Amino acid sequence: MFAVDVGGTFTDVVALRDGKIHTAKVSTNYADVSSSVLQGAETLGVEDSNVFNHASTHGLNAVITRRLPKVAFLTTEGHRDILDMGRVWRPASAILDPHWRRSFGDASGRPLVPRYLRRGIRERITADGGVLYELDERQARSELEVLRNCEVAGVAICLINGYINDAHELRLRELVHEILGQDVACSISSEVSPLAKEYARASTTLVDTFMKIIYADYTSRLDQGLKGLGFGGQLNFADCAATLVPADRAMEHPFRIVFSGPAAGTVACAHFGELIGEHQLLCADVGGTSIDISIVTAGKPYVNTSFELEHDLVVNALANDVSSIGAGGGSIVAIGAAGEIRVGPDSAGSSPGPACYGRGGTLPTTTDTCLLIGILEPGEFAGGEVNLDPELARQAFQGLQTESDLGHRVRFAYEMAVNNMAEGVFNVAIKNGVDPRDYTLLAYGAAGPMLLPAVLDTVHCKQVIVPPNPGLFSALGLLSADQVFTVNRSAYLYLTPDAAPQVDALFREMEQQLVERFAGKTGITLQRSMDAHLAGQSWETPFIPVPDGTIDEAAIATLLASFHDTYEGRSGNRFEFMPVEGVTFRVRAVIDTPKVEYPYIPARGAEPLLPIRSTVLRYLGDIDADGVGEQSADVYDRTTLRAGDTFEGPAIVQEELSTTHVGAGQTVSVGPYGELIIRKK
Repeated sequence: MFAVDVGGTFTDVVALRDGKIHTAKVSTNYADVSSSVLQGAETLGVEDSNVFNHASTHGLNAVITRRLPKVAFLTTEGHRDILDMGRVWRPASAILDPHWRRSFGDASGRPLVPRYLRRGIRERITADGGVLYELDERQARSELEVLRNCEVAGVAICLINGYINDAHELRLRELVHEILGQDVACSISSEVSPLAKEYARASTTLVDTFMKIIYADYTSRLDQGLKGLGFGGQLNFADCAATLVPADRAMEHPFRIVFSGPAAGTVACAHFGELIGEHQLLCADVGGTSIDISIVTAGKPYVNTSFELEHDLVVNALANDVSSIGAGGGSIVAIGAAGEIRVGPDSAGSSPGPACYGRGGTLPTTTDTCLLIGILEPGEFAGGEVNLDPELARQAFQGLQTESDLGHRVRFAYEMAVNNMAEGVFNVAIKNGVDPRDYTLLAYGAAGPMLLPAVLDTVHCKQVIVPPNPGLFSALGLLSADQVFTVNRSAYLYLTPDAAPQVDALFREMEQQLVERFAGKTGITLQRSMDAHLAGQSWETPFIPVPDGTIDEAAIATLLASFHDTYEGRSGNRFEFMPVEGVTFRVRAVIDTPKVEYPYIPARGAEPLLPIRSTVLRYLGDIDADGVGEQSADVYDRTTLRAGDTFEGPAIVQEELSTTHVGAGQTVSVGPYGELIIRKK
């Protein structure tokens, strides 16, 4: 099995062959992302693999940078500005800022679709699916002629109440292909996201249109490139919940794969946590650009029914709840307006990268900081991809406009980087109502083991665990996932005995659709769930369990009890006297797939545990006029550690694609799979 996770700085490649895990790390080529994937596949030899699982932020980066194709948006006349208005929500930090503008609004100058390409169509479907005004085909043709002259590459269609009655959307798509051509990408909301709430449905349909265009060429180049390397197996894409979808199926509605990379790490954590008996996890993936933080509770990732690509840019897709902040190995160290040391959120990325890479970067980064401290060593880095030069790092720090000496610059840069990550982890824990003291922090990503053990004193979690192959742990998550297909339907139905036939009909229709899709396949499990709210609420409680079989009066009673139990578990309150309204009904088809197995490592025999050498860490102890805060640290080779080994910090554990820094006052024990368990003394 083969897995690739395309990140902002590096592309991580993992192959599982004969029970052994083989890894490679390749610098991401922004100009042609597929070339980085193919380079990694060739390095590890993809020709004998039967599965190639792929996760990427390629589409996400296109949205963020606005490197987007020209796309039009068609909606009911009078609603063309729905994409500009959004939900009219401000972030908390901008509530009192009169100059704040939505990042994708017309006033910001960065709209996803310029206003002249947003066109109104004369038609109207009522909330109960009736036709108030028939589709005016003459007017629709006239609008499409305008779009043809504008040479658009795609069209997103979202008509008011189209999720109830799709007749007008289907006909409008026919007209799009008739007038603009069959090659023009076209998505309709009744197929992409047949759910209530017009804006979220519109934004999701628009993102789907973009992704169809962006990923069509990318997928073709990737598929042809893999075949050229001798690969003849199944190419799968991971979706936003890190479940796997065959590439051809994923391209039917590619909005689901726009944010797949970070989600894979959460699944890897849940799978590994199951193996080691840790079911309460704070997951922290530190890469070159950011730290992605998520939570696993009772062995399950927290899954949302939607997520945001930017503030208020909503996508209706099941997604692991991942929070990202700009704090990674490539985060730039700078001087703030008050003369203070600041780290991030800007990043040097992979090109030019940190100053010590020698690729033209002149600004100091967190990687330069760790090199000057001595946590990283000069020479080959990231599996030989980069050669680190401490003199270039020193020059970058000396170029900062501050009166502090070099020692204090480096020391404060390190402390700010660690503090930023600790704050991010703590905030995510508090936001989700969990006590960090009950959770284990799983540190992964190339820079996670290097920085996250230092947050133990701040976050106060139980322990920090560094899993095997931390630098490519998210890619391993793609070998820990199932294939999952999801069907949703929206219908506002109060859960009373009278509603049982309608609810039953919804689930039977969705299940029949999945059964027909997978006719002849075995090992498929259908899972029902529902999103609902108390009468009068404008938000839903998601993933209410729904019983199998016929939905009758008894099943409705079970549904109500499930809702109140789930609601109480999330909010701490129970309102059984209030009516409950179902909003979204869901069926998931889960196809069990082979998963990565981590090999046990042997226990230590008669030979003692000895470090391979000692090193000096600078700037971490007391810095005064006569010293640079030196600490003596033992250096261990992770491949020589054995189950049950223990040692104390300060210490450095080196491996091919990552480095673990164990601070003073911390102890390490080695688990059965080679995981490093770091605790305070």
